[in-house]
Parts: sequence; structure tokens; C-alpha cells
Amino acid sequence: MVDLFGDDLPPAVRTNARPEAAALLEVLKTLRAHSSVAWCERMNSGAAKIDGRFIRFGWTGCPDVIGQLNDGRLLGVEVKAPKGKLRPEQVIFLERIRCAGGVAFMARDCRDVLRELAASRGTGRGANECVLLTCYGTSKTSGAR
Repeated sequence: MVDLFGDDLPPAVRTNARPEAAALLEVLKTLRAHSSVAWCERMNSGAAKIDGRFIRFGWTGCPDVIGQLNDGRLLGVEVKAPKGKLRPEQVIFLERIRCAGGVAFMARDCRDVLRELAASRGTGRGANECVLLTCYGTSKTSGAR
């Protein structure tokens, strides 16, 4: 490759400074192509100052991706980089989705998505059972509402 003056440029070294963004793209592509998923979208959350006003997007613990399976169940996916960890409020929110009969999980790549969607087809936790999480991880098993 050459620059504007015709001088040779060294090859560009590509680094992924945003591994969670790359994981998010992979997870979204996999979900959108999966036959069990009716729809899914990126759920932006956070806050910004716009025209001098503080605006909050989403809610505490909101998953990165929300959607719906073809059978009508809610889908919530929290995407993490290879070394990323769920925050306590994310764990609680994913469990709330499961307790309501939905499918919720953390994914780092397409393998996690495929594994979790396969498991949601009849194996795993029953519809009337969920784990109620109190703040920061104490849990007990209970019937779903």
C-alpha cells in the first residue's frame, strides 16, 4: 500500500481494542440466523448528556440483546469479552427472565449461543422452577409465579 506521496506504507497491524464489540457482532449474527429465534435486537443502555440534559438509556442489568423465540418466549443475552464477568445486577436480571419462562444467558461467542439455544429446547430448568436471587448472589429454589 502507498500513501499520497507514493511512498510505501508498512502493513497495518490490526488489533481488536474492543473485544466485547466483536463478540456482540458474532452473537447477533448467530442469533439472527438461528431457526429458533423470531427476532433479536441490540439493547443499548447507559447514559449521555444531550443538550445539557442527562438522559439514561435502558435499565439496570439490562441485557445487551433482547428478542423473542419462535415459541413466544423472551430472549435475553448478555455478551461478554473472553475475560468479562457479569455484574450482580446482570445476573439478577437474567434470572428474572428465566423465572418468567424466558431464555437468558451470557455469551462470549457463537458456540455459547448455539449451546444455550439447544439446551432451551426442553432440557434445563423446568417452567415452574426458578432460582430467586437476592442481592449479590444468595439464592434459593422456588416455584415461579
